[in-house]
Amino acid sequence: MGRGGEGNHAGATAQRATTQRATTQRATTQRATTRVAPTVTIVGGGLAGSEAAWQAARLGAEVQLFEMRPATKTPAHTTADLAELVCSNSLGSDALNRAPGLLKAELRRLGSLLLEVADAQRVPAGSALAVDREGFAAAVTARLEAHPAITLIREEVTAIPETGVVLLASGPLTSPALAQALSAWTGSDALYFYDAIAPIVDSASINFDTAFRASRYARGEQDAGDYINCPMNEEEYRRFVEALLSAERIPLRDFERDDPHFFEACLPVEVLAQRGPNALAFGPLRPVGLRDPRTGRRPYAVVQLRQDNAAGDLYNLVGFQTNLRYGEQERVFRLIPGLENASFVRHGAMHRNTYINAPRLLKPTLQFKARDTLLCAGQLAGLEGYAGNIMGGLLAGVNAARVQQGQTPVTLPPLTMSGALIAYITQTDPDRFQPMKANFGLLAPLEDVLRGKRARGEAQAHRALDELESWLVAFPELAAQSNTTDVLPTQPE
Repeated sequence: MGRGGEGNHAGATAQRATTQRATTQRATTQRATTRVAPTVTIVGGGLAGSEAAWQAARLGAEVQLFEMRPATKTPAHTTADLAELVCSNSLGSDALNRAPGLLKAELRRLGSLLLEVADAQRVPAGSALAVDREGFAAAVTARLEAHPAITLIREEVTAIPETGVVLLASGPLTSPALAQALSAWTGSDALYFYDAIAPIVDSASINFDTAFRASRYARGEQDAGDYINCPMNEEEYRRFVEALLSAERIPLRDFERDDPHFFEACLPVEVLAQRGPNALAFGPLRPVGLRDPRTGRRPYAVVQLRQDNAAGDLYNLVGFQTNLRYGEQERVFRLIPGLENASFVRHGAMHRNTYINAPRLLKPTLQFKARDTLLCAGQLAGLEGYAGNIMGGLLAGVNAARVQQGQTPVTLPPLTMSGALIAYITQTDPDRFQPMKANFGLLAPLEDVLRGKRARGEAQAHRALDELESWLVAFPELAAQSNTTDVLPTQPE
């Protein structure tokens, strides 16, 4: 991908400094010779664990990947596949001037397996990278099972292995036994937050006399539009919000209700509705960039449905993560125009997520401060968003292999989105720590003051990719086979 003259924002001095740091790091690596164990043990076969296993094996380590499913189930997973997506099927924006798009560009440059599979399993979603949920997980599972250096073990790990190189990537639904062991080992209580998943409906049950296909501002991959849109007038919107607020929810257990760490990345739609009568109309139901073909005008509110599988017969309700009882979901969501007779293939659900206090416990290499041969990645480390979890798995997998081979672990350059995200979760105030997604606010300010969000995003992205290229000069084995980022063009503000 050509980046033109924008790379000057990185600055020649910054590039030289990055290369010098990386070269010094490599020289230190070459002096380390002690191997600590014949294998790398990875606990958890989610996004982070799957990526970590691939990266460690790619660098020559023998990997044992433990996944407790299907013998031990979780409240959210429905299959035994690795890297199952349990919330949305979208990995977020793929546009380079957006923080999630930059993060994915960096992952492609670093040879991420899961980004490679996601690109192959892509389904239409405008400027976002959305995937066939089942196809994605099945393909990742097949790739890992076929790798000669990876042994997949379908067993629950109930204690932290005391010897060898161990990478904990058990995710937000870490089993109670392992969570208790981790809490006892760290000497601090685990932190909890909540995650909610959105319902999925059969597209054949959608009433297209009311619903219509379109992408916001007609910017999509399909001529007909990438989303199914259910328009509401003000009366329909008020009736829906009233029913949503009065619907019966699944009660939380005492320890869940009293927990102060309620992370808002997947805030239930009924909780968001409590924040004001128009909270949904200015949030997930915002109608901007859409016109109802029946009236030629912008609706008062719009519920969007996004394709969930390659066949195009399943669609999820965008932004409709929920903790309503199943019967209430059907009653309330069928008030949405176009969904009067919707057939629910999967109901929404809410579950507890677990993460550690990363700035108190982890180094920027994702090693535990108290034990160099123990690493952590993914949501358990406080990384949020699918791409963020993949990135954490990539770094931890690389460093697990390097520790196992007697090399010094690497840290990612801080002016990249990957490096900035890792720096945040490992260096922020531990007393105020909450999980974090990729965002441009994590990056250092640009040297030049630019007007406009898009221009600043483009400049930060080009600076980050230039910084990554300089860093990879010293670590060519960590680069993808081909130098391509395969990202979408930048998107308007």
